[in-house]
Amino acid sequence: MTEDQTPVQHRIVVVGGGFGGLETVYNLRGVEVAITVVDQRNHHLFQPLLYQVATSTLATSEIAWPIRHLLRRYKNVLTLLGTVEAVDTAAKTVITADGDVIPYDTLVLATGARHAYFGHDDWEPFAPGLKTLEDATTIRRRILTAFEMAEREPDPQKRAQYLTFVIIGGGPTGVEIAGTIADLARDTLKGDFREIDPASARVVLIEGGSRVLGAFKEDMSAYAKMALEKLGVTVHLGNPVTACHADGVEFAGQTLRARTIIWAAGVQASPAAKWLGVPADRAGRVVVNPDLTVPGHPEIFVIGDTATVANGGKGTVPGIAPAAKQQGKHIAKTIKARLAGDNAPKPFVYHHAGDLATIGKRAAVTDFGWFKLKGYLAWWLWGLAHIYYLIGVRNRLAVALSWLWISVSGVRSARLITQRDAAEEDKSA
Repeated sequence: MTEDQTPVQHRIVVVGGGFGGLETVYNLRGVEVAITVVDQRNHHLFQPLLYQVATSTLATSEIAWPIRHLLRRYKNVLTLLGTVEAVDTAAKTVITADGDVIPYDTLVLATGARHAYFGHDDWEPFAPGLKTLEDATTIRRRILTAFEMAEREPDPQKRAQYLTFVIIGGGPTGVEIAGTIADLARDTLKGDFREIDPASARVVLIEGGSRVLGAFKEDMSAYAKMALEKLGVTVHLGNPVTACHADGVEFAGQTLRARTIIWAAGVQASPAAKWLGVPADRAGRVVVNPDLTVPGHPEIFVIGDTATVANGGKGTVPGIAPAAKQQGKHIAKTIKARLAGDNAPKPFVYHHAGDLATIGKRAAVTDFGWFKLKGYLAWWLWGLAHIYYLIGVRNRLAVALSWLWISVSGVRSARLITQRDAAEEDKSA
């Protein structure tokens, strides 16, 4: 290299502005590298509280922040709005839907996941899942519209159909949505209608497995089921849904008529495995090496919901926010080591902090292994943990005040019906 030549900075492309992607970037601040962040949306989303937007508890702006704003102080970071369609591993480039070709020396794929319908994608129009802000506002609109349609429906059977809400899937998201809808109907909407009693709404949670919160200890699962039933939620276990349509769902040989169905039963990874042409598991997640790299491509890392990572003798690393953040830190540490000349693989070690889930506005379950708590005190602990991970003082205060106000008054200020979609037009016709 001659004196007039300047060294080319190591080029890092991070696809996905979620927990894992941003954590990677944060931990590379101040490092002499050129980072390009690409995301198909302009905001980072705090997914653990997405269900609270769907159930009118929080506004969208309280759980999402512009990625460009979050990274504004990092002079070595270029933020691009775009949808990745392919990766050329031979040329080491990322190709977007707009035709942009972005070169990389190191690639980090943190592209998340979408809901999966186990081969029944035709169910999606009737049973939307919950992964994006658009999903949340769609579900919120359908829930609130159901009460409005019931208010104007003279036929008792059709009115009951509008006032039946079905949640498919008994994991944390399904349990949290079911409990919050029950609270919404029995507390928040009390006195708002003249022709109907919102408290007469029927909330039904259907789980194909033998218990709700299957990843939790059995005593915690049992408590969650009891707490849901105390809120008035009907819990069906052991029979998966066999059909979803405009009139309701079918399971255990019966048809449950309902106008609002919410899917919380499964996820499907982004098409990252197809981009790379590498093996994937049944959910489409890339099967990565212990150091989070793609087999045959040490320059490519895949993390979060996009990857399946062995967790010692404890199955695989769960697809949750803390795991993605730990993976992002690990990648940044590996990149720094490589830049310093250390190319030895460094296995990722996951440290599980615990399991948390809330049931309505006054109960939760928390399990940290050495310490378990359930009930009202667990709800406070759950709330403090989530507020801690929110970005920015303003958002922490806004969410805390919203929860405090709801706890005291029962009033949810985000009960806005916005837009309509084709499926809803067909169902109300």
